[in-house]
Parts: sequence; structure tokens; C-alpha cells
Amino acid sequence: MSQSVLSLKNVTIYQEQKSILSEVNLEVNQGEFIYIIGKTGSGKSSLMKTLYADLPLTDGEGSVVGFDLGTLKENDIPFLRRKIGIVFQDFKLLPDRSIDENMLFVLKATGWTDNIEMQIRIDEVLNKVGMKDFGKKMPHQLSGGEQQRVAIARALLNDPELILADEPTGNLDPQTSVELLEVLKKINANGRTIIMATHDYALLMKFPFKTLKCEDSKIFEVVQQRAV
Repeated sequence: MSQSVLSLKNVTIYQEQKSILSEVNLEVNQGEFIYIIGKTGSGKSSLMKTLYADLPLTDGEGSVVGFDLGTLKENDIPFLRRKIGIVFQDFKLLPDRSIDENMLFVLKATGWTDNIEMQIRIDEVLNKVGMKDFGKKMPHQLSGGEQQRVAIARALLNDPELILADEPTGNLDPQTSVELLEVLKKINANGRTIIMATHDYALLMKFPFKTLKCEDSKIFEVVQQRAV
């Protein structure tokens, strides 16, 4: 029996006290890859922010990687986020630090102390995304696709149970987007659960996975057809 990583029951998602999504019922099991699609303003990002506790859950029941979102204290949020890897559209790499130093910043912030262990872990995750030889480079020396690969590596540092990717290909060209999905697909094949918000319907056709759509304040599953 698959283990539940995420459960939402009769949840309402709010943005600035306005209801964006209502009657959200969602169960995500370990190892699933799920797309969330919908127009701008339909609630995709607000749902993602609720899952990593950037927005509070005030209406309904929700648990993510073992944490109850309804009773989550502010002091517990860092512990929740250690079990979640987050990938953003705009990479969010620190521009004044090398790639290795960006990784070190995250590890130190999440309690790692042994320098040798930290470097081994950095090499491991960069190798997983094909970026092992780029650790000494600065973010501005990398292409957008390379920066996003580094962002995915950063999300893997603490061996998360769940990866939330919010429009990770939004700033990338089509070919680079495909390459990035190949990386995520490989990570998913190794047992990681991935939820990815996207506008890129071409990727959905090329890499078909379970797809949820935000529309008219609701979220529901849609059937995607594989491209011929």
C-alpha cells in the first residue's frame, strides 16, 4: 500500500483573505508525479504556497510529509521545509556566491556541520542533475537551464519526501524545458514524489503524468493525451 505524502480534505485556499480555491480534496501518494495546470490567477501558486506553509491553512484539513498544516506553528515551518524540496521559476540562487557556496548555505541553514559530509552531499546532488563540474562557477556564468538544474539539485540536498516545482520551465526555451523534465522524470523514477505547476502544455503531452486543473475555484483531474 502506497504511503500518503499529502492529504487535503475540504480545504479552501485563500490569497489575501480572498477565496481562490474551495472544496479541495487531494491525496498524493509516495512516488507520484502530478502536474497542476490552469490559467494565471486560477490558484496554482496559492495551492503550492499553502503546501509549503507560505500561506496558512485556515479552512479544512491538510497534512504534508507528516505535518498538520492546520495546527502548524511558525517554529515548525523550517522542519516542514527540510522535508520538502522547492523549485521556483526564477531559480532564486544567491548571485554573490558560487554554486557550491549556494549549496553550503542551505546545508548549514538546515543543521549540517561536517564540512566533508557537506561537500560529499553537494557533489552527489550536482551529479544527479549533470552539474558536478560547475560547483566553482557563479550563477551569472550559467545559462537559465543550468541554473534551474542547480536549483533542482539544491531542492534535493536534504533528501526530501516531496518536491514542489512552481513553473520551473517558465523562463526556459522549449528544448531546455524538455531536458529539465528528463531530469525531474529520472528523480521521480528513483522514488521522489513531485508536484509541478506549469503552463507548458507541450510538456504534458510529451511527458504524460496525472494532471490536475485549477478552474472556476475548483481543482479536478483531467485526462491528458500523449502526443503522437
